[in-house]
Amino acid sequence: MSNTVLKKEFREKDVQRLRNLVTKKHGDKTSISIGYNKDQVVRAEGDVWEEDGRKWTITNGIKTNITKLDGAKKGATMPLFCPSCNKLMKHKFDKGFYMQYHKCYDCILQLEGKLRRNGSWDQYEKTIYNADVEGVKKDFTTFMESLLTESNQGFITEAGDVEQWKSGGRDKELLKKQLDETINYLDSLKK
Repeated sequence: MSNTVLKKEFREKDVQRLRNLVTKKHGDKTSISIGYNKDQVVRAEGDVWEEDGRKWTITNGIKTNITKLDGAKKGATMPLFCPSCNKLMKHKFDKGFYMQYHKCYDCILQLEGKLRRNGSWDQYEKTIYNADVEGVKKDFTTFMESLLTESNQGFITEAGDVEQWKSGGRDKELLKKQLDETINYLDSLKK
């Protein structure tokens, strides 16, 4: 066996910082310094404050930035264990099922099996189908409304020229008529 030697020793303040984190004394100092001291505000776990135009919080003893996308990140991140059955989510279909139902693949299989045995499968299937139709209807309505409210605006090219793009000469009355027809058609598809 070879003798391995630690090339860099840990300083006392590094060791003390780790001790403070383990004992949840996050704000304790690890060294004494002399000089100018900025007024320190003691913050507790979970506090939220604004500093330099950004929002901050303390999570697990670490100061973290709160962004606009935190909610989206939380919604798009799959946990390690299923929130319903607490089993490890390792099946290849678990991610897709978690994103849609917030349960693992096995939980959905058990639920659907139970619904089939109870005789309420048809109602469940109808509910899911109608929810899908409603989602398509909502997306299409949003798209058409963006076309209807679109204004002629100028765009700057790479060369620095300003180009005026027209909305393609769209007839807004025709767009409204098509929107209504499509909504009626989608409503007719519901079970």
